[in-house]
Amino acid sequence: MFYGLSKFFKKILPKQLFYRALLIVALPIILLQLIISIVFFDSLWIKTNKGMTRALVNEIKTFINAYQNEKNDKEFLIILFQENLDFNVVFEKSKIFPNSNDIDRWFSPIDRTLRRELKSKNLNYWFDTISYKSLIDLKIQYGNGYFQFYIPKERVANSSARIFALWITLPALLLILIAIIFLKNQTRPIINLAKASEKFGRGEDVGEFRPSGALEIRQAGYEFDRMRKRIIRHLNQRSEMLSGISHDLRTPLTRMKLQLSFVKEKEIAEKLSNDVTEMEKMLNEYLQFASSRSTEKTETFDLSELIKMTLIQYENKKITAKIPERIYFDGRKNLIKRCFNNLIDNSIKYSNNIELELKKLNNSLTITIDDDGPGIPIDERANVFKPFYKINKSRGDSKSSVGLGLSISADIIRSHGGNIKLETSPKNGLRTRISLPV
Repeated sequence: MFYGLSKFFKKILPKQLFYRALLIVALPIILLQLIISIVFFDSLWIKTNKGMTRALVNEIKTFINAYQNEKNDKEFLIILFQENLDFNVVFEKSKIFPNSNDIDRWFSPIDRTLRRELKSKNLNYWFDTISYKSLIDLKIQYGNGYFQFYIPKERVANSSARIFALWITLPALLLILIAIIFLKNQTRPIINLAKASEKFGRGEDVGEFRPSGALEIRQAGYEFDRMRKRIIRHLNQRSEMLSGISHDLRTPLTRMKLQLSFVKEKEIAEKLSNDVTEMEKMLNEYLQFASSRSTEKTETFDLSELIKMTLIQYENKKITAKIPERIYFDGRKNLIKRCFNNLIDNSIKYSNNIELELKKLNNSLTITIDDDGPGIPIDERANVFKPFYKINKSRGDSKSSVGLGLSISADIIRSHGGNIKLETSPKNGLRTRISLPV
């Protein structure tokens, strides 16, 4: 039971920290104002109006009783009440009295109170509180006619209610406005930290990050900055190590090439030459892997045009593409191009027909590359994204690659906040599905 309630409240509560904090601050203020308003309305405003209405009805009853006394001058009595009790009264003789109150507003406190007090005096009445802005039209049956009263609404309603509502609303709005400004200033450093973390996670240059805000938020910011610098230092060391090793190995390989040209036995020279060529290819892939985290800046570019230009370079009629026009993306253009090159190279290497499709959804881009090759077993699809991992069973010659192409492509896609998956294509080959955030 409590788990269900907790899950329900989690669904209806706002997701962002700013709105949750605002709810914590604003909700007690609003509830307090509602409680005060209800207490005031019930204990003060309604009781005051009830007393004023009772006094008015007693005055009307007194007037009618005095009017019934034959000794009193009728005209003088009407003038006396008009001058001293602030209401206008006229006796309409031989006129039809309304049978029912056509305008019965049960929800109005003024109408309910006035109706209750008139009934308590056993008076046959009819009244209208809405036809006139500042007057109440009241008819009291008397003899063969009725008394027509025009009574100011101030006699039955307390005008201080509006002032009270104004004074209770404006301070609440002012407090909520101050809370919004304060909470904005408090949540801004958290938002900046989240944006910096997201930017760093995509492999972009964060620059000089300056923590701000409360002590705890600044501490989190400083720790993030230290972690960022450690990760950058580690990645630079890895890249420099691989790059240095690759460059150092090029010199002896070049000497070996020169020495092989002097070997007289052609068969041995050809085998050794193939081994040297394979080693050079491996070194090139090592350098490519070491430079996969480029310092290239993010830019907005036409992804459709980039894919089209990439496919034109292959001049392969077996590649078909469905690419809509002008799909723009914020990212590092050269890295995205390298990713597509690696994936298309793999498809060309192991298949005969390739289909590439680009789709734009609400908040993401989807690129699918389908081929009719041998595919990759399901239990190996997660492993092929690991650096230097090779499948020797069904992917052809193990000497043609060192197992870095898919690893580099996955690193590039994930550094842009996207995802890459391997599936079975409709052609019974391999489908590579790439999702990129817009």
